[in-house]
Amino acid sequence: MDCNCFDPQLPADELLMKYQYISDFFIAVAYFSIPVELVYFVQKSAVFPYRWVLVQFGAFIVLCGATHLINLWTSTAHTKTVALVMTISKVFTAVVSCATALMLVHIIPDLLSVKTRELFLKNKAAELDREMGLIRTQEETGRYVRMLTHEIRSTLDRHTILKTTLIELGKALALEECALWMPTRTGLELQLSYTLHHQNPVGFTVPIQLPVINQVFITNRAVKISPNSPIARLRPAGKYMPGEVVAVRVPLLHLSNFQINDWPELSTKRYALMVLMLPSDSARKWHVHELELVEVVADQVAVALSHAAILEESMRARDLLMEQNVALDLARREAETAVRARNDFLAVMNHEMRTPMHAIIALSSLLQESKLTPEQRLMLETILKSSNLLATIINDVLDLSRLDDGSLQLDVGTFNLHALFREVLNLIKPIASVKKLFVTLSLSSDLPEVAIGDEKRLMQILLNVVGNAVKFSKEGSVSISAVAAKSHSLIDPRAPEFFPVQSENHFYLRIQVKDTGSGINPLDIPKLFSKFAQNQALVTKNSGGTGLGLAICKRFVNLMEGHIWIESEGLGKGSTAIVVVKLGIPGRLNESKLPFMNMLPANHMQMTFQGLKVLVMDDNGFSRMVTKSLLVHLGCDVTTVGSGDECLRVLSPEHKAVFMDVSIPGISCYDVAVSIHEKFGIHHERPLIVALTGSTDRMTKENCMRVGMDGVILKPVSVDKMRSVLSELLEHGAVLQS
Repeated sequence: MDCNCFDPQLPADELLMKYQYISDFFIAVAYFSIPVELVYFVQKSAVFPYRWVLVQFGAFIVLCGATHLINLWTSTAHTKTVALVMTISKVFTAVVSCATALMLVHIIPDLLSVKTRELFLKNKAAELDREMGLIRTQEETGRYVRMLTHEIRSTLDRHTILKTTLIELGKALALEECALWMPTRTGLELQLSYTLHHQNPVGFTVPIQLPVINQVFITNRAVKISPNSPIARLRPAGKYMPGEVVAVRVPLLHLSNFQINDWPELSTKRYALMVLMLPSDSARKWHVHELELVEVVADQVAVALSHAAILEESMRARDLLMEQNVALDLARREAETAVRARNDFLAVMNHEMRTPMHAIIALSSLLQESKLTPEQRLMLETILKSSNLLATIINDVLDLSRLDDGSLQLDVGTFNLHALFREVLNLIKPIASVKKLFVTLSLSSDLPEVAIGDEKRLMQILLNVVGNAVKFSKEGSVSISAVAAKSHSLIDPRAPEFFPVQSENHFYLRIQVKDTGSGINPLDIPKLFSKFAQNQALVTKNSGGTGLGLAICKRFVNLMEGHIWIESEGLGKGSTAIVVVKLGIPGRLNESKLPFMNMLPANHMQMTFQGLKVLVMDDNGFSRMVTKSLLVHLGCDVTTVGSGDECLRVLSPEHKAVFMDVSIPGISCYDVAVSIHEKFGIHHERPLIVALTGSTDRMTKENCMRVGMDGVILKPVSVDKMRSVLSELLEHGAVLQS
């Protein structure tokens, strides 16, 4: 018989079911609490990469919890609906459980890789910590280096630099000993030059070819060496365990251009050697940063030593330069003193010689205009020629002095060029006729008749060159030729500095003087243009001369932008002198700006000055008498005075001219000239003031013009020259020729 009833359960079975019931309840509560915690974690985590996995895992837990919760109704009699719900719940739980298990198979390798990356990051962090430690060590090393560099470079004394290096390294690295070995003069040994604690005597040497030394010299790194090596034996022998020793090279400056006290002049790379020793009986070792510190300090010492060497050499060069400057300054002062003494001597001699020359030429010119027998006239002309020759020698000496100091300037004016050559020929012919020499003059047809230049200097050049040709020719002829040359035909390869340039306003005059004399050795030609130089092979007792002529001519030619040279094939074969000067063409230059132009009337030589009142001021009675004689001869009414006060007292409006010697000692003739201007306020009532001087100094003329004088006359003065001066004064109110 069938029935729908259960067998009565045992009390023990009921107790078990009760425990299962309670357990399922708590399991369901736990399962339901875990998804809540996972949801909270997902919301709070922004970087977790597997959120969908957590959702799936949460669903699995919820289904498991639901299954256990449904079991609460299956422990007793239950309906078919509960059984269906329980079955569906278990099916979903199985599906989700399998899916979660399969998903974990794919997730676990990723989780393991994350763990690997975490380990990698930990290693990186550890490495970064080590690098930070190294950076801190380097910063500490850099601080030591800066401190040492500051201490080392606080002085540029070589010995102080090296001693400071040892002391500071000993403090920074707590060294027991530190030493520096320097190369000897021969370069074959290293000498112990500096030590930290002086435990070994300085001066001990070791051969530079030792293997340990070569080992250090071939690298720029600090090298650990044996404490028993010769260069590391820096302490007395004892019972102790020596500390570690390192050595490093110190580059020395290439001293090929310097000589530093007792250091050798080095042509190849040399090194000093620095040895550093840690304390004995200690377990301390050299660290990498300490070795780097030593290497950097060695380089800094090398730089400081190079600076010190350069400074020492520059100071030595400065001292030498100062000594040379002192010597040059002393030589300059001595030269200036010599120049001043020479100029003072020349000024005094110029004045003293021109004063008697003034008397000789003036009185001789007066006698020349009187009635003389032919024999007397010949003797008088000889006196005049000799006086003029002496005046020329005086002028040569003075001109040379002015050429040397650059104060000589050309007196440029318009002159008759053809007449100048004819005058030179007339002056030379009498001398040539005595020696029976034939003198010819050839002027080209295109040579301008009138030119602009320094007539006096050009004549002086011609007379000197032609005079030399006549003087050194015993027989034969002397030919003079002059042409207006083109610039391309004037280029002389022996004088590359002379480069003539043709223009419309100028032309180049080429003068050639050829003789059949005794000739010149070609090797002696360059010496002829030196001061006081003469051709010794040709100088005789009768040739005379000072050796200044050609030297002065060359300087005159240079002032005229020209060139002079001499050609000769040798002794006994004659010689040829060529002179090239640059002259102006009249009408193409602004002639109003040219000084010392000849604007006198043609008949001024025949003019007389009867009754012209003139005052002469000169402290030298003899010179005063000579000047008065010249003026009286020309018909003037002359009054003479010997001082400035007397001149101002005697001077009256009736006097038309005042001739005053500006070289009177103790009297400022310039003040006298100013006083005359003040005494006569109106210009046409003031007498004309003319200075008489024996000085060729340009400053003298400028000072005379500055105080209002109307002209300057250079002694000696002849009758013709005085007549010309008076004519200019009356015609133009000033002396146009000095």
